[in-house]
Amino acid sequence: MSTTTSDSPMLRIGEMAERTGVSDRTLRYYEELGLLAPAGHSPGGSRRYSEHEVARVLRIRELQQLLGLNLDEIRNVLAAEDRLDALRAAWHEHDDPESRRRILTKGMEITTNLRDDVAGKLERIQSFLAELDERLARNRVLQSELDQADATARPVPGRPPSAKGRRQP
Repeated sequence: MSTTTSDSPMLRIGEMAERTGVSDRTLRYYEELGLLAPAGHSPGGSRRYSEHEVARVLRIRELQQLLGLNLDEIRNVLAAEDRLDALRAAWHEHDDPESRRRILTKGMEITTNLRDDVAGKLERIQSFLAELDERLARNRVLQSELDQADATARPVPGRPPSAKGRRQP
């Protein structure tokens, strides 16, 4: 691991990629999109990452895999989470009830908006799931009909098979 002037352990981009299970290119792309920023740079200009950035990349991957969010949606979630972090810090800086009430109101607004976004996505996923269930039900009916047709079309012992369904040369 590399270090910065503050002597806190920092990861090089390859170490960060290995630790988070993404490629160097993906990390650069996340940076280009504004999803991730290195904690610092080496004297030569190489990117350096802290545990905070490791957690952020893992969060991005979780949002992609768990909720199926695209990178624009993830940018919105991360921005909201960053605002909530700032509000948490402000909460601890203020002890007067009116300031805390404003902070709490803003936090609830941000959380409600995030919840509404996730609920909308969940509704779309549930609708898609219902469509798949309908297809499966139709396919099961068709399969049952084919099974019944096969059962009635089986030759009876001692009776010659009918010409129906046989391949013609």
